[in-house]
Amino acid sequence: MRPLKYKASAADEGLPVRSVLCGVFRMSSSHISRLKRREGGILLNGAPCYVTARLSEGDEVTALISDPPGTKRLAPEPFPLDIAYEDEWLIVIDKPAGLTVHPERSGMGSSVENALCAYLPEDEFVHTVSRLDRGTSGLMTAAKSGYVHERMRGIMHTEAFVKEYLAAACGCPEKPHGFIDLPLAHPEGENFRMAVTEGGMECLTEYEVLERFPERTLLRLVPHTGRMHQLRAHMAAVGCPLVGDWLYGEEIPEIDHAALHSAYLRFVHPMTGETVELESPFPEELARLLK
Repeated sequence: MRPLKYKASAADEGLPVRSVLCGVFRMSSSHISRLKRREGGILLNGAPCYVTARLSEGDEVTALISDPPGTKRLAPEPFPLDIAYEDEWLIVIDKPAGLTVHPERSGMGSSVENALCAYLPEDEFVHTVSRLDRGTSGLMTAAKSGYVHERMRGIMHTEAFVKEYLAAACGCPEKPHGFIDLPLAHPEGENFRMAVTEGGMECLTEYEVLERFPERTLLRLVPHTGRMHQLRAHMAAVGCPLVGDWLYGEEIPEIDHAALHSAYLRFVHPMTGETVELESPFPEELARLLK
């Protein structure tokens, strides 16, 4: 991964190198601390320097953004991945339902991270930006270095990073469009399920009814916060659990997971400033549940 470079202008005269690292490269203090201990991590005109070194017009500051050599990688496990977008910093996959994002504790079976470790070169690493439940399909993003991961996490749940889901729900909300503003937390003694709880974490979901069917509804869901099981728990709380959601609704024979699909992704690329916009169609497996 190419290092970042910046040539100082007349306006930078006398400023410390740290001002470039923080203000231009938007590096966190922890990342800068790691770079200071890394060979060639921070250079001024090609030579190692202190972050307090003062700039002159025309000076060039260089900083590494790749993960350091020796960073531990997961075991590579080849698995066919549907790549929706890729560049030298980021990769977006269209995840199938049934595949976990992180390796399971049992170590059995592949995961998105294991599969990406098999797909990416050995000097690139997997840092998932946002995770999807095992049963949720669709678009998900991973960064290829810790620095890019930090930049992506910084725009999560802002206008610069928008995710929309399609879902099949039981019943139909009263209004065709609205917001669900209910706090969520783990019920006492549980650590897997979420429930509406007074004093829980702030949680906001936007919904839109796209099409009504006799007993089910096609919804567009937009999470404005990023809580565990947010969409599933919120829809269940308003009496419209997702079809097939055995944890928050009812188990059905046609499908063994919630009918939820990450269908749309738009973000401002932190390295280029360009807007990336991606779509993934609603899987036929889920569409059949409505018909």
